[in-house]
Formats: sequence, C-alpha cells, structure tokens
Amino acid sequence: MAEIIGSDGTWTFDGEVLRIVPGHGRGVHRLRRLLGELTVPLAAVAGIAVESGSKGGVVRVRLRQGADPLLQAAAGALKDASDPYRLNVEGRRTSVAEYLVDEVRNSLLIEEIDSGPVDRYLLPGPDVPIRASGGDGSASFDGESVRLEWNWMAETAKKEAGPQQLPLREIVGVELHPAVGLDNGHLRFRVNGGGTEGGTEGAEQPEPILDPRCVMLWGFKKEAAAAIALAAAVVARLPHPNAVDDPPPVAADGPPSPPEPQAAPADDHDTLLRRLRELGDLHKEGILTEEEFATAKQAVLRRM
Repeated sequence: MAEIIGSDGTWTFDGEVLRIVPGHGRGVHRLRRLLGELTVPLAAVAGIAVESGSKGGVVRVRLRQGADPLLQAAAGALKDASDPYRLNVEGRRTSVAEYLVDEVRNSLLIEEIDSGPVDRYLLPGPDVPIRASGGDGSASFDGESVRLEWNWMAETAKKEAGPQQLPLREIVGVELHPAVGLDNGHLRFRVNGGGTEGGTEGAEQPEPILDPRCVMLWGFKKEAAAAIALAAAVVARLPHPNAVDDPPPVAADGPPSPPEPQAAPADDHDTLLRRLRELGDLHKEGILTEEEFATAKQAVLRRM
C-alpha cells in the first residue's frame, strides 16, 4: 500500500486501484469536493509522474482517453485547481510521492496495461441526483431525466417554453462551454430531432441564450463546478463515443443469425514463459523489488 497526503487531498494505491480522496480545507476546489472520493482502476491509467513545483511537487495521473466521463464532459476545461487528477505535495513529501508513482508504474508494467483509448467508461461518473444553477435557470439530473427550470433572468423564449423535462433516452449529447473572461458559457443538452421543439435532425440550434435546452453560465466558481459535475453525470449514462457495435452476421438464406459464443482464450505457454523472462530482467535491473517480483512470478505461474 502506498499513500501520499497533499494539500488538496490524499491518494492511496493498493496495486489494483488508485483512490483519490479530496481534502476539506477552504482552499480545495468546489468541484473536487462535489466529486468526492474517486476510485480509479489500474486499467484506466495511461501514465503517472511527479513534476517539480515552486513549493514542492505535483503528482499528476493521466487517464486513458475515454476512460472517464468527467474528462469527456469537461473537454479540457478543467483548470489545475479543479483537476482531481493533480495533487500538490510539499517538498518534504516528494520522496513519498515518487514511491507511489513507482508503485503505479510497476503495476502498469506487470499487468501490461495498454495506454491507448478505451471504448467504454472505466469510472462511473458523479453520483445522482445532482443539481447545477446557472445565470438564467437551473438544471437537475436524477439518473433518468434532466429537468431545466428558468428564473426571472431568462429570455422570453425560455420562459414561454416553460420548464423542460428531457428523458435520458432522448439525450444524444451534452455541450459544456465554461465562461471565459467576459464571455458567457453554457450547458446545453442535445436531443433527438436537432434544433427547436419539433425540429428535424440537423436543424440549426438557437443561440444558447434563447435555447430552452440550455442553461447560461456566467462564470461563478460555484456555478461552474456544479455544471461540470452534472454534465459528467449525464455523459456517464450515455453511450460511449468510442463504442463499437458490430452488426450480427447475416446468413445467405435467412435473417441475421445470433453470434456464436466465444470461448475464453487460453494463455499461450510460450507467452507466459516470455513474460517470466521479462519479469526476471526487470528484477535484475532493480525496477521490481524482491517482493514485487515474487508476487508477479506467482501470478504468471498460476496461469500456466
């Protein structure tokens, strides 16, 4: 077990999952507190590193593309303070941080985790129900539908449309644009049928300030954090953008036939022997400790 305590949270790694627990101080970003404890499976990790900082160091874990609905929804909008996959550590704790990083890296190597994109979410997304307030209204999500309600600041088009109830099955995408400088942002839900109510597929969407499926974001920190978390909660329950849905095979003289069950592939003996040699080399080079080498060796032997 490896553990590092930073100024904005605590990370622990047990060989299988990286647990990220946010701190409770006033300096901890609201989004981190909204998300709560995150359990990151090793299979979701693409890399991890300790970076030098002005007052210590920064541990940063990089997830595989498409593994986390939060990163999918935020689309690069997370700043350092709000990024849960970034941990500030004091200078006197950098050696402990390096130990945790080495443990994660060794496990990635032993388990031969691919760092490439994935076709399904490996993290569950924020808990529901969840609510986010915007400049002209609010959005709430209970896991089955999104509800949009308007306040006195909303444009006439939204007030006339009234509150919106969007079933999850009708939502095809979430569009999140945080406010930047003097420019307003927005949180929009795209539904089957395209633009305005009753519109057809591909119809042009109205301006965010007039769109009854869109809440305006005016740049308040509390507002932005909740909007990102709500967007991630919805995205987590939508089809994965990289999912591959192969059609069933079609028989020459009849309807599509069901796919034949696939037997689980057996471990190739030569592959396992090669893996043992690789582990031995890693041990000789000092990358794996005696205990890590013994554990990994036994895991391979059990598969032979």
